[in-house]
Parts: sequence; structure tokens; C-alpha cells
Amino acid sequence: MAEKDRRKPTTAPMVVARKGGAKLKMITAYDAPTARIADRAGADIILVGDSVANVVLGYDDTLAVSIDVMVHHTAAVARTKPTALIVGDMPWLSYHSTREATVANAGRFIRDGGAGAVKLEGGRKRLPMISAVLDAEIPVMGHLGLTPQSVHTMGGYRVQGQEAQAAYELISDAHALEDSGVFSIVLEGVPDVVADIVTKELSIPTIGIGAGVNCDGQVLVFHDVTGLGAGEAIPKFVRRYAHLADDAVEAVRAFFDDVESGAFPSEAETYHMPPESEEILRNLSNPSDHFLADEAMER
Repeated sequence: MAEKDRRKPTTAPMVVARKGGAKLKMITAYDAPTARIADRAGADIILVGDSVANVVLGYDDTLAVSIDVMVHHTAAVARTKPTALIVGDMPWLSYHSTREATVANAGRFIRDGGAGAVKLEGGRKRLPMISAVLDAEIPVMGHLGLTPQSVHTMGGYRVQGQEAQAAYELISDAHALEDSGVFSIVLEGVPDVVADIVTKELSIPTIGIGAGVNCDGQVLVFHDVTGLGAGEAIPKFVRRYAHLADDAVEAVRAFFDDVESGAFPSEAETYHMPPESEEILRNLSNPSDHFLADEAMER
């Protein structure tokens, strides 16, 4: 996107208009620092993903985070006022009960979190909830394929749509989501041919993560791209572009070394009194006695 165009905040209709055009650039962010980095780098979409559970909060999966946690992190991203579209990831059980509860939870992302859209996982069985959210005038991003909130029913994080029938069902789900009115669909952990077919058959953008090169855009987790999760196993589809965790360890280690050696803080990093005040203070035999005497006189 041209620099002059980035002055206007990205909206869901603007994302739809990118179908078949320049690739959409999407990345996760969970707080103000990561949001600022993502936006300065030129993100079209910032996803406040429920992956915050894994990469920030230390949980084993995404199921642990609540709507309160997700809105909290979304608001932190929104306070940076990025030009990227902010999409709040609806967590597990926030859209699984009633239409009313789903709309209320989605509304919190907009009203309290400052998001411009929400994302939820699942295909045709989620259509009633998607319809309810859209009726509330909240843009919805779909998510098909490897849906992390379904980790237990899938038997782990496994590539989806590898058999012809399963692939056909996924493609049918994608059409149903488009017909319902979602403005884009994340395709995660699916064979490239499946993503290619979905991308070609839909008139809304697809955003891939482990879905091959033919999607209309790509998304990765911020900590995977930057190497802030160094030392952890990463999926096959992740490309690490930096090793910031290693750099951070070296920076902190250097700080500790300077503390031990006395090299930190230096004179330039230390506050000083005016010389005359310092001389008076040092000449006092017991400064605390004088201060106590002064306080007593004031009383």
C-alpha cells in the first residue's frame, strides 16, 4: 500500500477491495509496542490473536484466554491508533452459546477494545452466530482449516483437508462463509491446492497461514517472525526473520556484566546535586538529625 494511502485507517471494505490485487499483509500484535512495530512496518491488518495465550501468557494452547483478556489486549493495540485494520480474535466459548451472548462479546471488541472487526473460527455450524454479529453491523473475518480452538476434536494441531472429502467440505464451508457476509477468511494448515481453489472461487480475500502462496494475503504470529519465542519449536510454515530473544538475552547479560564490574551507571547516567549543596550536605555531621530538628521547628 502506498505511503500516502496509509494515512487513512484501513477498513473491512478496503480489505475486500484488495481481492486479486496487492497481497494483504497481516500479523499478530498483543500490546502497544508490537502494534507500533507492525504498523510502522506496513501491516494492512493487525490481528489481536488468541495466540496471546501461548506466546505471551505461557499457556499450552489458546483455550485459556477469556473475552476479558482479549479485549484488554485489543485495547492496548488500539491505543496506538494504527492505520492497519484491528481484528479482535473471539476466544473459545465467546461465540458458542447464544446469539445474544455472541453479539455482546463481539460488541465488546468494538466498544471497549477499539477493534474494527472480529474473527471467529468454524464453518457452516457457526453461521447463526456470524449472521447475528453481522446484523449488529460488526465486520467478521472467518477462519477455516486448522482451527486451534478445536485442538481436542482434531486430535492435535494437524493439517486439515488432506483427503478429498474433507477438502470438499472445507471448500463448501468457505462458500457458506462468503454467502453469510464475512469480509475475508483465514485459511490455516491446509494443502496449497485447497487454498488455491478457495481463493479462486471466492470473491473475498483469503489470508493464508500454512496454506501456500496462492492466497490473497499471508499472516504469521509476531513472535514467530521476530524470534521472540526463540528456543521453542515452530511450525513448518513459519519463517523466522530475526532472533530478537537471543539479542535481548545478550543485551541483558551485558547490563548484568556492567553492574558486576561497576561500569554501570556511568557519570553521564547519574544525577548530581549542585556543588554548593553537595558540600553543605557532606559537611553535616549527621544530616538526619538536622532534618529532624528542622521538622520539629516547623511544628
